[in-house]
Amino acid sequence: MKKLIAVFLVLTLLLTACGGEEIKIVEENVFQNEAQVDSDYDVIVYAAEPEGVAAAVSAARNGMKTLLLENDSALGGLMTLGELNFIDMCEGRDGTSLVEGIFREFYDAVGGSAFDITEAKNAFLAMCLAEENLTLRTNSELVSPIMDGKTIIGVTMNEEGQEVEYYGKTIIDASADADLAALSGVPYTFGGEDIGEIDRQMGVTLVFELSGVNWGKVSRHLNWQRLKSEIFNTSGGMGATDKMAWGYTEEGYGYEPQDSLMRLRGFNLARQDNGNVLVNALIIFGVDVLDEESKAEAIARGQKELEYIIPYLRETCKGFEDVELVGTAEQLYVRESRHIIGEYQLTIDDVLENRDQWDKIAIGGYPVDVQPTISQTYGTVVGSPDRYAVPYRSLVPLEVENMLVVGRSASYKSLAAGSARVIPLGMACGQAAGVAAAYAVNNNLSVREIAYDEEAVADIQTTLKEQGAYLEDFYLPEEVMSHWAYEGVKTLRALGLLDGGYDNNYHLDEAIGRWRYQNMVNGVLKKAGVEQDYIEVNDNVPNRQIIGTVARSAASFIGIKNANDFEIYKDWLLAEGILTEDLAGYFTDSEATANAAEVIVLCANLYDWFMAHGADGVSIE
Repeated sequence: MKKLIAVFLVLTLLLTACGGEEIKIVEENVFQNEAQVDSDYDVIVYAAEPEGVAAAVSAARNGMKTLLLENDSALGGLMTLGELNFIDMCEGRDGTSLVEGIFREFYDAVGGSAFDITEAKNAFLAMCLAEENLTLRTNSELVSPIMDGKTIIGVTMNEEGQEVEYYGKTIIDASADADLAALSGVPYTFGGEDIGEIDRQMGVTLVFELSGVNWGKVSRHLNWQRLKSEIFNTSGGMGATDKMAWGYTEEGYGYEPQDSLMRLRGFNLARQDNGNVLVNALIIFGVDVLDEESKAEAIARGQKELEYIIPYLRETCKGFEDVELVGTAEQLYVRESRHIIGEYQLTIDDVLENRDQWDKIAIGGYPVDVQPTISQTYGTVVGSPDRYAVPYRSLVPLEVENMLVVGRSASYKSLAAGSARVIPLGMACGQAAGVAAAYAVNNNLSVREIAYDEEAVADIQTTLKEQGAYLEDFYLPEEVMSHWAYEGVKTLRALGLLDGGYDNNYHLDEAIGRWRYQNMVNGVLKKAGVEQDYIEVNDNVPNRQIIGTVARSAASFIGIKNANDFEIYKDWLLAEGILTEDLAGYFTDSEATANAAEVIVLCANLYDWFMAHGADGVSIE
């Protein structure tokens, strides 16, 4: 009865609100209309991350009796409990907004790309309470999937100490780590496992809240710095509006942490309605993101480090002279964990070649942003697309029936996920999953059968467009795709060995430098599973060293030795197909330095040669 009263009060506030009046509707332990709670549903959505809210609202709007289950007491996950209130938007280079629909409803409700956390909680809750077909259960903890062979037919949840079973015709996993999918038997990779970097862990972030920030001073400083960078054509990456700001990169990286597994980076700042500012800047390493105790320990470590960070900010950052720490987020901002394997895995080439898909259900457009790791101080941008399509097949996991997966753990290769993990795109996929689930129920089809039914996909696309989604066709090849060395670029890029940055510039027609070549050739050996001593070369990287290191690496792999002679090396590489006739023309002068293009192709050929000779490399399909 107490919960029913709470919901009644919430609904009353919604129905009687006057224009412009601020409404605070966040309540603890809210269950929507307990009288409607049943055990059987058309669609069950697990986890009320933003993607889950979008999926549940979408399914309900399309006539499905829908159940949304959430472990916490508030909706919105990363955006609310993780306090990530600085939205990474998906836009084309021409300024086109690529994600509309339900995401746009939320965006407008909270007032744009930076928002107040309480307003976001209220907005997500209001969206759910507005749907009469949607039942919301908060404080409902996942126990296990209910399986019939390889078909998921429901979930067992723990609610107030009691196990409760819910059954659904279609189940959508919207949890950040695809927990339900993993428990159900869906195959997945973890982190950078698919490119031979299973131990790669992008740092997680603990967002913290400050009072006393002089926003006017912050804005003047960052916008002046941005203006100077534009005038003198230097690196920028700073600026401010009335609600959000980004910059202080030098100050961030200048901080020397007390905890060696932490790092401060450039700041993303977002103002709250009360004037406080949320800061996304503190990176924490050494966290098992699938272990709750490890994450709790990381939050405690971050809070301890902030005792040293706050005085540093006062001393070094303009506008921060009088700041005080208000608190930290309840949850960590985790960028990567599981990557489920579905009917199709989105690739880095899909993203950076701006590929359309026949079964597209969402369109993304955000840089491929790989954040710092413990061994990589600054992180990297692999490339920046104009736009790319996410196929419906990427929501359909292998080996488990009746399930769709949305969010950052959907069926994306790890590098592609560097772009596709952003929340607006996840919400677009959530909306599509809701429409697809309704189509499956109404047409007595499985969600997997839809993936190979062109008529069904076309109907789903039509419905999505009618309900506000942006799904326009496009053909936007990148200029670099016409370069003669592009096939080599694709090979090394897919291995995580080549970055194009925000401007997709691989510097192909510039001389290869020492460090770039060393990283490239040693990276190829590592990715191919070849154990050899680290290769070092001279500062000017003459062709004789490039040819010699490649030849010796390949020859020693199959147990032979070559004489230390440039022409003999070339002839042997030609015989092995590592050096082609066309490529050999770039390596005629043993003392000259080759451009990056020919070295990239040579290293790509070396990798392919190792694969053909049985090295334990990784798949880059």
